[in-house]
Amino acid sequence: MLGALTTMSSTFIVTMNKSLLVAQSESSESDSDGVDQVHSQRIIAPSTAIAIADSFQKKDNSWVVTSQIATDLSIQVQDDTFTVHKYPLLSKCGYIGRLELQPTISTFGCELKLENFPGGSEAFKIILKFCYGLPLELNSSNIAPLRCASEFLEMSEELDDGNLISKTEAFLTFVVLSSWKDTITVLKSCETLSPWAENLQIVRRCCDSIAWKAPTDNSMVNDEGWCFDDVASLRIDHFMRIITAIRAKGTKPEIIGKCIMRYAERWLPGIDAELEGLRGYGYGKNELHFSILIGRKEDEGIVHSKEQKNIIESLVSILPPQPEAVPCKFLLEILKMAMVYSASQALISELEKRAGMMLENANVNDLLIPNYKSEEQGKMVKPLEQRTMHNTDVVRRIVEYFLMHEQEQQQLPLTSGKSSVSKLLDNYLAEVAKDPNLSITKFQVLAEALPEKARTCDDGIYRAIDTYLKTHPSLSEYDRKRLCKIMNCGKLSLDACMHAAQNERLPLRTVIQVLFSEQVKMRAAMQGKDPAASDNNSEQEITQTSTKTEIMTLRAELENVKTQMTELQRDYSELQNEYEKHNNKHRNGSAWSFGWTRIRTSALFHRKLDGNESGGHQRPNSLGSRINFRRRLSIS
Repeated sequence: MLGALTTMSSTFIVTMNKSLLVAQSESSESDSDGVDQVHSQRIIAPSTAIAIADSFQKKDNSWVVTSQIATDLSIQVQDDTFTVHKYPLLSKCGYIGRLELQPTISTFGCELKLENFPGGSEAFKIILKFCYGLPLELNSSNIAPLRCASEFLEMSEELDDGNLISKTEAFLTFVVLSSWKDTITVLKSCETLSPWAENLQIVRRCCDSIAWKAPTDNSMVNDEGWCFDDVASLRIDHFMRIITAIRAKGTKPEIIGKCIMRYAERWLPGIDAELEGLRGYGYGKNELHFSILIGRKEDEGIVHSKEQKNIIESLVSILPPQPEAVPCKFLLEILKMAMVYSASQALISELEKRAGMMLENANVNDLLIPNYKSEEQGKMVKPLEQRTMHNTDVVRRIVEYFLMHEQEQQQLPLTSGKSSVSKLLDNYLAEVAKDPNLSITKFQVLAEALPEKARTCDDGIYRAIDTYLKTHPSLSEYDRKRLCKIMNCGKLSLDACMHAAQNERLPLRTVIQVLFSEQVKMRAAMQGKDPAASDNNSEQEITQTSTKTEIMTLRAELENVKTQMTELQRDYSELQNEYEKHNNKHRNGSAWSFGWTRIRTSALFHRKLDGNESGGHQRPNSLGSRINFRRRLSIS
């Protein structure tokens, strides 16, 4: 038996040497065919190299070489076992040649286990085909695993000319990197080849190739946006490297922003799709009822949350600083997701600042940020007392950042941006005012966040105040007055004034100010003045004018009362004198009758009666009527 093994080994060595000689003699032919093989994306190894194996057969988890020569090496890669010959691998793999392979008793051969083999068993099977001289195909899906596996096995030119390292490197450089689709495919395959793909510069070369081929302005982007979809399919670390390379090339911020938005749409569940049931308010035992559905599986849990958090932080870190890069709606959506997955406070502050710089482009739905509890991985808390439905503190900080940005831009006069933000804030207040747990302090602070000159019309803030009063009917008189001080009655439209004059929820003082403001506008319209000029009067001026008018009316009525009292005192003196005269004559009854007859027939008595009757028609704004009017309003 030993002689047979010796004969078989010598036969194998001779065959191998012959194949090497044939390969060297035909090197010129193989070089001339290299160009065609590159263009077809396929490299065929000569079948005459080592013709001791026909094919591979799989039995369960084992791959066996079909050959007339018995195998003498067993190699385990992952869960698969390959039963092969030792010498074809030794001739091309320097790593296996450096190992001291000891034969085992059980299998009468050698056993080897390759741990952490790049590319796994699929890549090792292709390498075996190359070592045995069987035809193999190189493509964009297997080129990166084969390049890393050949580096692992040290398949260099020192062992054999045209070894696998040189072939895979040539195919990668001249074929793959010249194609957009193939480069994307290779970069995806590198996700499981760390750190080999990084050390061999495969990832860097692919990212640079993609960045070089990416469009630099909007005119180069087609309607389908296929380039954005391809880049968005990559892993976050590879995506960041591509964006960094694209930015270094001088690509416009809008293009980079579109790439980031497409990536977020693919990997981050949208806030509208992930959070449901955030549109209704209900009452029950003075609690706020709401429901939330988190779009993730329970078994994914913490791992999924960490991945989402990593993606959010990475995307924010590569956002271009220019305001036109991404819209405000996207920033607010990312802000919501950052709060859901408990991102760092510095990242949340950065998003708030960026959103404040573009607040005039937002809408109310974008600002409706639910109140999350960070301790529970961003899940919304259960209904609790004094917990509001929406996070108004975030909106207040965004408004403050907006005002800071306006001051930095030195836009002190009233601008369209401030006007649109004031309307946006008023609509937001009208929406959150429906929350029964929203305190009056938070409502007031948020309403007063903008300066008074930012609002050209106070109809929006009046609607928000009326909604809050309707939702909170148990407010005290002091709180209602405090709430209505936010509103400038002089800036209400005519329709709002008519509604406010009949609004039973408003305090009496506010109703009087609304009525006076309406009279001022009507008088200005009759005089041909611009009503808008009258609307710009401050609330303090209206209050002072109203107070002066009331004082003048009261003074006139007091003078009339004094005059009537003087006349009555004079009549009383006359009656007293008449009484004394007739009392001396013991004619008290007739004297009294005579005196009252004189009084009743006197012109003064008739004049007073006529004055009272005519005065009721001539002074509709008398003191009594005003008091009765106030009393009716307060009772209602």
